[in-house]
Amino acid sequence: MQLAMVGTGYVGLVSGACFAEFGVNVICVDTDADKIASLKNGEIPIYEPGLEDLVAKQVRAGRLFFTTELPDAVKGADAVFIAVGTPPRKDDGHADLTYVYEAAKQIAALVEGYTLIVTKSTVPVGTAREVEKIVLEHKKPDAEIDVCSNPEFLREGAAVNDFMRPDRVVIGTESDRAIAVLKEIYRPLYINETPMVVTCPESAEIIKYASNAFLATKITFINEIADLCEKAGGSVQAVARAMGLDGRIGSKFLHAGPGYGGSCFPKDTLALTQTGQLLGARQTIVEAVVEANNKRQKDMAQKIITACGGSVDGMKIGILGMAFKPNTDDVRDAPSLVIVPALQKAGARVLAHDPEAQAEAEKHLKDIDWQSDPYEVANDVDALVILTEWNEYRALSIARLGEVMAVKRLIDLRNIYKHNVMREHGFHYVSIGRAAVAEGDDNKIRAVS
Repeated sequence: MQLAMVGTGYVGLVSGACFAEFGVNVICVDTDADKIASLKNGEIPIYEPGLEDLVAKQVRAGRLFFTTELPDAVKGADAVFIAVGTPPRKDDGHADLTYVYEAAKQIAALVEGYTLIVTKSTVPVGTAREVEKIVLEHKKPDAEIDVCSNPEFLREGAAVNDFMRPDRVVIGTESDRAIAVLKEIYRPLYINETPMVVTCPESAEIIKYASNAFLATKITFINEIADLCEKAGGSVQAVARAMGLDGRIGSKFLHAGPGYGGSCFPKDTLALTQTGQLLGARQTIVEAVVEANNKRQKDMAQKIITACGGSVDGMKIGILGMAFKPNTDDVRDAPSLVIVPALQKAGARVLAHDPEAQAEAEKHLKDIDWQSDPYEVANDVDALVILTEWNEYRALSIARLGEVMAVKRLIDLRNIYKHNVMREHGFHYVSIGRAAVAEGDDNKIRAVS
């Protein structure tokens, strides 16, 4: 089979490379000539573990190609996937579908014979029906086109594995022919009995938003429980562990921190609330989640200031991690984009390190002293803050940090370290949902370990 992937962003590039790994010929097309030129030279525009090697492998195998010419990609394709961006509109937060609709229009005009057009981008409910209308308006008289929704469920930092070993594949269409084409495309997963959820386009589109909104709700919920633990003298880690042992709840996404960020949760939760308001079915829980998460990130800046005695004016503050999560260079809507400017506005000089996200962070943040490793960040600072739980921050030498810091003060917004260890090294240690726990706090988790 031959596929065209329109858009070589995060979703398009990962999906295209993984489909090629399935044995399908894939042509990835993008209007950005510089990006296509870089991809042809083996340069990957995003950091995603395993993606660079996979792309190189498929290019060598002759199954993955890159072009700026849409006609070359669409010609002979059994299916054309639309994987362009759907950023939130500035005026109302609703997903901007301009690129999706324009792609559908151009693809429809090029199709000859039967072709399946698949929306891979995350889009609000009703988009597939609108794409169908655009296709009917712009297709050639003899062309046969089906439209299908096939949302992606890729976690940044684990996208290749998520694509190759998904929990499920969602297919939203009412066409038996389209279902057959997608099952053939996903044949390696189908024969391995990966669940295939075949439903109407509307349900498929809602599934994606509902899934992300629910996960964002779990994160926000445990963050508020963390606040309660701090006030009441409990440990959020013990609470989350015990909650997660309940099969109805599960342990994933119950890790307290500075709030969610990235390219999906902030955008998708906001889009879902806007869709609900538009259709007269307000998503009040998700609306509260969006508000609570925005407040969470602002509160974390104040938490740092409070840990520094109520003022950071004239202080040097070290920041470890700018990406919204480890194993990605993505800083979109990351807590760092709220916390760092707030500290700077309060008079702090900020030093920082991130193993992958510095270049992206520099596009959004100014006046930061970037350092090459965590210990250089810690040198002579009044406080060190962990914002992203990169593995290289999990085993820092606490003794060495204490030797180079002006003040032994660590604000751990990812709960990497333990209170008793930090106390032994003479640190003033602040974490999430554990700060008010008494001496021996780390022992309280043993009852459920």
